[in-house]
Amino acid sequence: MPESPSIPYWHLWCDDEGISHQTQCALTDWEFKGVGDAAPQWNDKLIHADSTVVFTVQPVGWVGEWHENPAPQWIVVLSGRWWIEAMDGTRIEQGPGEFSLGEDQGCAADPSRKKGHRSGTIGDQPAVLMTVQLHVPPKHSPCHFT
Repeated sequence: MPESPSIPYWHLWCDDEGISHQTQCALTDWEFKGVGDAAPQWNDKLIHADSTVVFTVQPVGWVGEWHENPAPQWIVVLSGRWWIEAMDGTRIEQGPGEFSLGEDQGCAADPSRKKGHRSGTIGDQPAVLMTVQLHVPPKHSPCHFT
């Protein structure tokens, strides 16, 4: 059997004081199993929940000032590049094939009116994203999907 994979992702989450952070996590709970008659492959089933899939195209130069994600959501970059900045100052950049978990619901505005995160496009191409919004309450701890 091949070695179990570890796939990194960023988790934007809100602590108990209402401050958002970004933590590097990894998907590690894999099962080597076939689907139907297909040969075995690695599968990591994270959660069974109602969800909404949303595709977004953020224009060149787009900036989303301080806001929270509308729901806990997986965000997958399909093309282009974008950045995400947490309230603690952590800023990450992502490109095609990279993904994150946006779970910053319930943050508290700080004195400078920061709440949740900021995000925006990088470069001369729009950022095309696919989000899978989960209809579940957020958890206020990092890497709980490992």
